[in-house]
Amino acid sequence: MILPVSNFDKQNMNFMGNDSKENNLPKSDTLLKNNFSTRTRIAMDKFTKAFTVYPARGLKGSINSDFYEFLTMGTVPYVVGSLTLMSVFNSAAKHFESFGQSAAYKLGNKMALGVVFYALAKTLSKSLVNLPVKWATGIDTQLPYLKVNHQLPESKDDFDLTSYEYHKVGESVEFTRWDLLYGDPNDKRELNKRFDKIARRNGLGTNLNDSDQAVKPVYKEVLVKSSLARTMSSYLWAAAGVCLAFQKPWETYFNVATGKIWNTKDFAHSLKVFGESFIESAKEFYNPKNPKTLLEKYSGKGVIALAALATVAGVMNTLNINKKPSKVTEKDVMDKNKESVVG
Repeated sequence: MILPVSNFDKQNMNFMGNDSKENNLPKSDTLLKNNFSTRTRIAMDKFTKAFTVYPARGLKGSINSDFYEFLTMGTVPYVVGSLTLMSVFNSAAKHFESFGQSAAYKLGNKMALGVVFYALAKTLSKSLVNLPVKWATGIDTQLPYLKVNHQLPESKDDFDLTSYEYHKVGESVEFTRWDLLYGDPNDKRELNKRFDKIARRNGLGTNLNDSDQAVKPVYKEVLVKSSLARTMSSYLWAAAGVCLAFQKPWETYFNVATGKIWNTKDFAHSLKVFGESFIESAKEFYNPKNPKTLLEKYSGKGVIALAALATVAGVMNTLNINKKPSKVTEKDVMDKNKESVVG
């Protein structure tokens, strides 16, 4: 068995905040629970820093500005571009005549809704791959952890500078953070507990001496295949979300839509109409009432079918694991009476 090099007593499985003094953040990398609360806090933390802390470091030429911060700031152009796309028609509509103004608002509202549905469908559809894979294999391909960076001093008054990043255990197939998956090295039952469960779930056997070594090739294969499945299916579902946003029944909702939450009666009515418009738009997308061409008639069904097929095919391919250890033993190849290998 290859024991991990890690400080296990630091592996607190609960999510913690971002200020080491106030929230007692750990001094070493820490595995986090993969639940809604953790994912939300991580997303909010990265989103906030992408617009504040990380740009400030880059602009002043900080020696501690790194590639992680650069990638995280990719959120900025995405959000700015989305807001621009959402407002481009609505902002110019006031300069048009009444008919053109009405048409511009309709298109602008649908584009805005399309941006929202694109982001939601792309994000939520990933669970259609992640969850079945986790249930079937026991491998959580999106398991997050908190990475602790000890930064370089930028002035003579700086000392013990620390920053925190959020990564996934399997985000790098070649450099998977196996050390975070082990249990207490002083307890043999706990050391490989996570690997033992995965081994049982995938039919690798029970009470294995080195379940970690048997599981790692399988784990890597699942990471690669699930990543491909997640990418392909999520973009197809995102396309379906955009198509849904451009259906005519949404115009009914746009006529009564309001963001004035304090006006409870109107806001509640707009939510009701939103639900009705969503249902009618879904029906129209899947089965148009008055299609002019065969393409228009079957395009909605085709987009949905393609997205669903890509998801199912991706999951099935992920679950078709090829790198399971051979179950052939020495008893199967050795003839003790002849003391020779059977050809």
